[in-house]
Amino acid sequence: MAFSTSGLRRSRALAVLPAVVLLGTATLAGCAAPGASAAGNASGGAQTTAARNGVVYNTSPDQQRIRAGKDPALAAKVPALIGKDGKLTIATTAGSIPLSFHATDDKTPIGSELDIAQLVADKLGLELDVQVTSWENWPLKTQSGDFEAVFSNVGVNKDRVKLFDFASYRAAYMGFEAKKSATYDIKGADDISGLKVSVGSGTNQEKILLAWNKELESKGKPPATLQYYSSDADTILALSSGRTDLNIAPYPSTVYRENTRDDLKVVGKVNAGWPSETLVAATTLRGNGLAPVISEALNSVIKDGSYGKVLERWGLSEEALPESKTITQENFAAAQATATPAPSGKAS
Repeated sequence: MAFSTSGLRRSRALAVLPAVVLLGTATLAGCAAPGASAAGNASGGAQTTAARNGVVYNTSPDQQRIRAGKDPALAAKVPALIGKDGKLTIATTAGSIPLSFHATDDKTPIGSELDIAQLVADKLGLELDVQVTSWENWPLKTQSGDFEAVFSNVGVNKDRVKLFDFASYRAAYMGFEAKKSATYDIKGADDISGLKVSVGSGTNQEKILLAWNKELESKGKPPATLQYYSSDADTILALSSGRTDLNIAPYPSTVYRENTRDDLKVVGKVNAGWPSETLVAATTLRGNGLAPVISEALNSVIKDGSYGKVLERWGLSEEALPESKTITQENFAAAQATATPAPSGKAS
């Protein structure tokens, strides 16, 4: 989709922090590996994939998204500088199927994150303007005003709330996956001792594994060997060929592969905020007034059922939240204490 940014949008941005500060916060993300491609999304292949969990995934550019009606009262609450151009400009990384990835035309961004963003834009009476960016670039570009919100499996954490406000919309888990013949049951540090584990650099997955390795070393046990690959496709090839023992990735992606491939399975699940709880949320510039409006829009589509239909469409019903909450630096501690998804979404 075409990208346009007005001078007004840029003028409202806060002073941009040094890149090193923002990239530092990115290491705490509940996110897909930066730059990852959607493994299993074969270009030019079938337009739908029937999975064993009963979901038929539409991977074509023609998404026929579930839509919501405009709520005039909510539309009136959109900050003037954001709503002036009639668009909600959002960023996504298009790097993790089924959350956000490219369709079979290799250029159209699709997935559950985009569907949820569409519902929000509909409720606010705005046109959805989707911009694909790399993981490391969204913080700076959101600060500069290029992006008004980020829908890309972003986890809320104590560093991010210093720069951004959030509107929660999904539970945040990471999954461990292995070859179908494996007997692993990953619940904590002891279970990865001595194994080769693939992980995305600069992700929350990596942060968890580094902490677990530190725990193993303190016990005198062999740490896991972390392995890094340039794309999701390379990562999964290494796993399926036995060059790695485990891969840790966003839980929805591991479930997708378990249900659409014959050689992989999920062998563990951990909260993306380990050792604390966290949630996935729409991310906006701190203090610009948009996050509370997005939360209201999300609660409206939760109530009318369209939110649930989107998650069901992508096989993500177990990560549904009963309500969206606005999370800021001021209420982060209290929100973290109550970051509990619906019962079916609890970690195993």
